[in-house]
Amino acid sequence: MLGSMRKAAQGVVGKSIMTVVMGLIIVSFVIWGVGDMLRGFTAANVASVGGAKISSQDFRNQFQRSLQQYQRRLRQPFTTEQARAAGLDRQVLQRMISEAAIDEEAHRLGLDVSDDALRAMITSNPDFQDTAGAFDAQKFASLLRDNDLNERFYVSELKKNALRQFIVAALATGVTAPKAMTTALADYDGQTRSVDAFVLPASAAGDIPAPSDDTLKAYYNDRKASWRAPEYRGMDVVALDPETLANPAEVGDGEAEAAYARVAGKDPKYGAPEKRELEQILFPNEAEAQAAADKIKAGASFQDIVAARNLKPEDVALGETARDAIVDPAEAAAVFALPAGGVSGVLPSRFGPVIVRVKSVTPSTIKPFAEVADEIKRRISAGRAGDKVQALHDKIEELRVAGKPLAEAAKEAGLTTQTIAAVDAKGKDPKGKEVALPDGPELLRAAFASDVGLDEAPIPTKDRGFVWFAVTKVEPSHDRAFEEAKPEIEAQWRAEQIDRALAAKADALVKDLRAGASVADIARSAGAPVKPVADIRRDEKTSLPETVVAAIYREPADGAGSAATPDGRTVFKITGDKTPPVEAIDPRVKAMAQQLDAATRESLIDQYIASLRRSLGVTVNSSVLQSAEGG
Repeated sequence: MLGSMRKAAQGVVGKSIMTVVMGLIIVSFVIWGVGDMLRGFTAANVASVGGAKISSQDFRNQFQRSLQQYQRRLRQPFTTEQARAAGLDRQVLQRMISEAAIDEEAHRLGLDVSDDALRAMITSNPDFQDTAGAFDAQKFASLLRDNDLNERFYVSELKKNALRQFIVAALATGVTAPKAMTTALADYDGQTRSVDAFVLPASAAGDIPAPSDDTLKAYYNDRKASWRAPEYRGMDVVALDPETLANPAEVGDGEAEAAYARVAGKDPKYGAPEKRELEQILFPNEAEAQAAADKIKAGASFQDIVAARNLKPEDVALGETARDAIVDPAEAAAVFALPAGGVSGVLPSRFGPVIVRVKSVTPSTIKPFAEVADEIKRRISAGRAGDKVQALHDKIEELRVAGKPLAEAAKEAGLTTQTIAAVDAKGKDPKGKEVALPDGPELLRAAFASDVGLDEAPIPTKDRGFVWFAVTKVEPSHDRAFEEAKPEIEAQWRAEQIDRALAAKADALVKDLRAGASVADIARSAGAPVKPVADIRRDEKTSLPETVVAAIYREPADGAGSAATPDGRTVFKITGDKTPPVEAIDPRVKAMAQQLDAATRESLIDQYIASLRRSLGVTVNSSVLQSAEGG
C-alpha cells in the first residue's frame, strides 16, 4: 500500500504529522479526575481502559516524545522531575486513556478505514507535499525519520486517529450553542456608550518642585528592579534559506503551468475570488418569507419589502462577500448563481428563511500565467532545494567538526555571517531598537540557553532551512548604579507626582459632575475643550485610550469618572448607553455564534469521552507509572 502511495502525484489539505502522533484531531482529550485504583494489573501495564491496556512501554514512548518536544521548544534541558512538576506525565497519561476509550468504542461499533482512504489521507497531507502541491516521498520519509517514526507505526496511528475523528464528527456535527447564550453575549458585545470628555494636561498638576538627591535615592532603592539592565549577548548568525537557492530557470513552462492551474484563483498571490455586494432580509418564518417573495414576483421591488418591514439600509447590508463566507452551502450556491441586481427566492439559512439581493458583482481576478510564471517557477525550484540545503548543511557541519569557527565555515560554504554585537532576550539592542534576526523567537530562545564556546546544533526553520549561531559574548544583567540611571529615575518620579496631582484634581471635578454640574462648565473652569465621543464599545479601538474605555464601563449608565492617559488625565461624563437588538444577519453576531458553537461541540466531546471512561472503567497503577517515567 505504501509503495503505491509513494507514486501519488498530488492532493489537498490533510493532517499534520504531529496531529497524527499526538492525537490532537480530537479537541480537549485531557480529562482530569480519574482516581488511581490498584486492581487488575500486571507489572507491564500503567493503566487499563475496559479491555484495553496501556503498557508501560507505550506510556514511556509517549512521555519521552513529549519530553523531547518540550526540550526542543525550550532549547534547554527539561528533566523528568520538571516534567512531573508541570504535570506533563498526567497530561500524557490522561490523553492516552481518553484515546484508548474511543478506540474501544470504535472497535465495539465495528468501524474500519480502508487502505485507499489511508493512502489518500497521507498523499493529501500538505506537510508531505512540495511547494507545487504534489506528494513528495522523500519529504514524507524525512519527516518520519526526524520524528523517530517508521511507516508501519505512522499508518497505524493514522488509522486510529481517523476512526476517532469519525466518531467525534458523528457526535458533534450540527451541534450549535443555545440561541439565548448567543443573544446574551451579543448584547454584552454590542453595548455602546457615549461620553463628553476633556483632558487635564500635565500642566494642570501645577509646579512640581525639583526632588533632592535623597528623595531620588530613596525612590531608586524602593524600585531597583526597574533600573536593572537586561542581559545582552553577542553572536554570529548564519541563515540557510531554500528560497535563496531557488533557480527558476531549471523549471519548464509545462510544469509551471500545471502548478499554476492548481493555485490560480485559490492562492491570494495569484488572484482573488469573486465577491458580491449583498443585501439580505431575514424573516421570522417561512410563511412571511414566501409572502414577500410572491410580492416581488408580482412586481414589488426588494426595497419595497425592506421599507414595508421598517428596515434601514444598514439592517440588510451584508457588504462584499465571498462565496466561502456564506455559512449555508445551499444559500451560497443560490446567491452566486444570481446576476448583478438579481433577487433570490426564499432561501434557507442557519438563522431562518431569507431573501437576498445581489447589488453588484466583483469578478474573480486571476492573474495570467505570464505574469506569475517566474514566481511559480521560483516556488517549485525552492521546493526542490532540499538536496542543496542538505548538502550545504552537511558541509558546514563537517567544517565545524574539523574545528572551523562558524563564520569561517560559512564563508567556505559560500554563506554570509551576520555579526550581532549585542541583543537582549526580547530582540533589542542596547539603544532599544529591534535587531533583524532570522527565525527571531526560536533563535533568541536558543541563544539565551547557550553560552560562549558551545557548538550548538542548527535550528531547523519552517521553510526547511537552517539557522546556525555561535554566542561570542555575554553581558550579564546587572543593577544600574544610581548615577547611571538618575535621569530616568527623576523622569519617572516626576511622572508619578504629576499623575497623583491630576488624580486629586480629577476626583474633585468628577464629584461636581456627579452632583449635577455640566461638563461644559467644569471643562471651562479647567480651561480644557470638551470632546464628545459616541458609540464606544468595550473591545473596539476608538479615539480614547483603553484605560478610559475600561473606566467608562466601570461606571453606571449615567455616571462620571476619570482615567490616566499618556497626555494627562481624561475626565468624562456618560451621555448615552444603548444595546441594539440582536440581528442574526450581523457579521459580528454570526462570528460570535460560530465561536460559541465550536465551544459547545468541544464541551460535548469532553462529556462524551468522560462518559466512555466511566462506562468502560479506568484503573491506574501509580507504581508502574512512576517506574515507566524513569523515577
